[in-house]
Amino acid sequence: MLRLLHIENIAVIEQADILFERGFNVMTGETGAGKSIVIDAISAILGERAYRDMIRTGAARAAVRAIFDDVPELAWFAENSVPYDTEVVVQREIYLDGKNLCRVNGVAVTVGILRRLGLQLINIHGQHDSAALFDENYHLTFLDSFAADAPLLEQYRAQFSAMQSLQHEMAHLRMDESEKLRRTETLRYQIDEIERAALKPDEDTQLEARRRLLQNAEKLSDGLRDAAACLDGGDEAQGAAALLTQAERDLAHSARFDESLQPLHDTIADLMYQAQDAAEQLRDRLYRLSYSADELEQLEERLDLLHRLRRKYGADCAAILDYLARAKAELEEIEFSDERLQQLEKQVAAAEKQARETALRLRECRKAASEALTARVLDELSQLDMKKVQFACRFTETDLTQDGMDAVSFYMSANLGEALKPLSKVASGGELARIMLALKNVLAERDHVPTLIFDEVDTGVSGRAAQRVAEKLRALSRTKQILCVTHLPQIAALADTHFRIAKAEHDGRTFTSVTPLDFEGRKAELARIIGGASITPTTLQSAAEMLESRT
Repeated sequence: MLRLLHIENIAVIEQADILFERGFNVMTGETGAGKSIVIDAISAILGERAYRDMIRTGAARAAVRAIFDDVPELAWFAENSVPYDTEVVVQREIYLDGKNLCRVNGVAVTVGILRRLGLQLINIHGQHDSAALFDENYHLTFLDSFAADAPLLEQYRAQFSAMQSLQHEMAHLRMDESEKLRRTETLRYQIDEIERAALKPDEDTQLEARRRLLQNAEKLSDGLRDAAACLDGGDEAQGAAALLTQAERDLAHSARFDESLQPLHDTIADLMYQAQDAAEQLRDRLYRLSYSADELEQLEERLDLLHRLRRKYGADCAAILDYLARAKAELEEIEFSDERLQQLEKQVAAAEKQARETALRLRECRKAASEALTARVLDELSQLDMKKVQFACRFTETDLTQDGMDAVSFYMSANLGEALKPLSKVASGGELARIMLALKNVLAERDHVPTLIFDEVDTGVSGRAAQRVAEKLRALSRTKQILCVTHLPQIAALADTHFRIAKAEHDGRTFTSVTPLDFEGRKAELARIIGGASITPTTLQSAAEMLESRT
């Protein structure tokens, strides 16, 4: 369950700590007091999108922290290397530059990873969920959720994807003959051009290095010659190697009389050998240094050819050779396309047959589930004071799609004797809210999410229907933690825990507070909901009776 929600600098909430309880929690308050801000804060720690516009004016960042109790050891923790504990702390910080910092039990995670955890902790049902009932594209999703057919649907989608891949390959090969001829001629020309160049994978790099050397050969030669002269000496002076040789001899002679000079003699001897070796290497490099204007000209011509090929086929020789391999493969594919098409036709037929068989199994599963769903929804609606309503799931066969071969629509009749029609054409706002609540109750039985949030799903409901909705939410709270934002006194009166969200002004700024209410506080808040600005002894008495009757 969600035990603590800490909010900092989100919209008009400067700071708030909300201690939720098990069972049925409600939040009430005037329109615009900030109830939706609390839901936005919860959405943020569930990994939903958060915007810098949420940050309170004048603040550098906004932060939300939530503590969940009795969390089971979900596979998510091991998959994301987050230490598991039955108490889970989720934190999210939102900065003005748009950056988000998310942590779970102290470990930084991405928003996407946090969202996957959030889906297993809390479900938020708002007014947009009721709108989804009008969109028949969502009806199949509702049914699949109830049918718990995810493994079969996943199997079908893998088969459908494999079939589509084969179909796309067939479409690629089924080009007309004129296009096939043009493409064949282009590929053959490109292959011939690259093969005549006889490239090596790193040839361009080697040639460019050789060109740099040839372009600076004279300077290089002069430098090597001068360095060699410094070591070997000349007619006018001895070189370093000869001087070190003389020094080594003098120290060898002196060390016979003073043994302490031996280490110094060894050092000079090492330097002498190194100088002699360096002089030998310099002479060898000078000897091997050969170049000519013809070689540079040929090299420039070769590099010009490589440059033209790189402009056409790739950034370097390795990329050009890779293009050559792909061109050969495509040419071979076109030349043998008829044979491949025959193979593909058989494979597509087999893949389609397999997908259809799985789609039929999926349909059987869905139809069986639709009967059970219809019975459960009707039972729930009866408890919500809609005893005369009729409800049905209607199937329409389709071609193979990502979701199978079925389109599903929810139909209903709100009044006895009237024909079933699509929900969007017959349901009023209050009826739609109760149908959504009935569906959510039924679906909640199949999932393991411990906390459900209902954000003003009671819109359009009043009177006896409101009482039934309240009783249904209270019954659901016996197995789930329920958080509900409401304007109905019937719902607020049946809650186990009641929070009042209020807005006030101080020093020219607006502040929202979240206050848990005791009996007297609840009575006053219920009286406000019942009577508006005019709270009378009668409304207070009515509020007290509602609270006392809940037990």
